[in-house]
Amino acid sequence: MEPRILIVDDEATLRANLAAFLEDEGMQVVTVSSGEEAIETVDNDPGFQICIMDMRLPGINGQEAIFALHARDPDLLFLIHTGTAGYSMPRELRSIGLRPEHVFKKPMSDMAPVAETIRRMIAWGGYSSND
Repeated sequence: MEPRILIVDDEATLRANLAAFLEDEGMQVVTVSSGEEAIETVDNDPGFQICIMDMRLPGINGQEAIFALHARDPDLLFLIHTGTAGYSMPRELRSIGLRPEHVFKKPMSDMAPVAETIRRMIAWGGYSSND
């Protein structure tokens, strides 16, 4: 079964490039441009395994969206995709399992590490301490 991935990013080009790469890697991808849209998508179409979340979004920010999505689906796993150079993992996100290894800086010249991390997380069934 193909992994189901939700990409949340307000930058259309980055969203499309990441989606195309992951689809080429055999993943089923849905993209949205805001945290509110991500929440609506998960409410209407549950069953995503991984959500790749931008942290700076219009409306609710990525961290708020992660917590809202986690409340709806505690099994949903997250990767952070951010352009903020000095981004540091907040303790609140660590409390649900995220680690600095789950943060990817954009723009990425090589998206293979994202696909590899997704495969490890799905194989592990969650956040591995080895991720």
